[in-house]
Amino acid sequence: MSKPIVDIRNLNLVFHVSYHRSWNIRDAFTKFTKDPFEVLNREKDRIYVARNLNLKIHEGERLGLLGVNGVGKTSLCRCIAGMYRPSGGDVELTGQVRAIFSTQVGIQPELTGRENARLIAQFMYPTESFIEELVDEAIEFSELGKFSDVPYRTYSNGMQARLCLSLISAKPAEILILDEVFDGADTFFKEKISKRVLDMIQESGAVIFVSHSPDQIKEVCNRVVVLEHGQIAYDGDPESALSFYNQRSTRFGKNVKR
Repeated sequence: MSKPIVDIRNLNLVFHVSYHRSWNIRDAFTKFTKDPFEVLNREKDRIYVARNLNLKIHEGERLGLLGVNGVGKTSLCRCIAGMYRPSGGDVELTGQVRAIFSTQVGIQPELTGRENARLIAQFMYPTESFIEELVDEAIEFSELGKFSDVPYRTYSNGMQARLCLSLISAKPAEILILDEVFDGADTFFKEKISKRVLDMIQESGAVIFVSHSPDQIKEVCNRVVVLEHGQIAYDGDPESALSFYNQRSTRFGKNVKR
């Protein structure tokens, strides 16, 4: 098999969380007599987002990430994108990463839609020399018309989604990370943008796709990983992974409707 485009080896990602405890006078006196430093210092705990996690993603794979809220899907993606430094292990990438965690990053509400489009384009496509052409094409695709030159703060949620999704889907990437960003478009525009997004995904080298929508997972992904307790609990085809996830998540009172 060819060299993976994303190669994660023995990855550990640990967050140190500090807790503050409130005691009454009696508890504080008792604690202080036993161990004065325990009273003076904050209690710390560790959250393991990844424990010796190993994952290889090859070109052409569209990997879906599943897991209950708080399991660390976004943190893992941020680690792959270089936003978080691993506590241990290695993340080796072959190609440039474009990671999209929010369609609102960099938005300035007082600026017009067109002016915000330029800011987003410069943020997402920093190496491109044809920013104006990208912006013009995205605005035309969004069908905002004259509204592209009015303040962004006056936009409805649907109009905001139109502009941001049109820019996000303008060009493919060598390694593309999408974390629950393709929601909010109105019904009329959703079918049009869905085809454009799917075309971008298919043209990208490798894709990591985070979503709680089983329909999106089945439509986009050809492989799905289920995360539990900082490790990979399941790795397989979308149908089998969704079935596995549903069985496990019912223990927590959560179920993905199929």
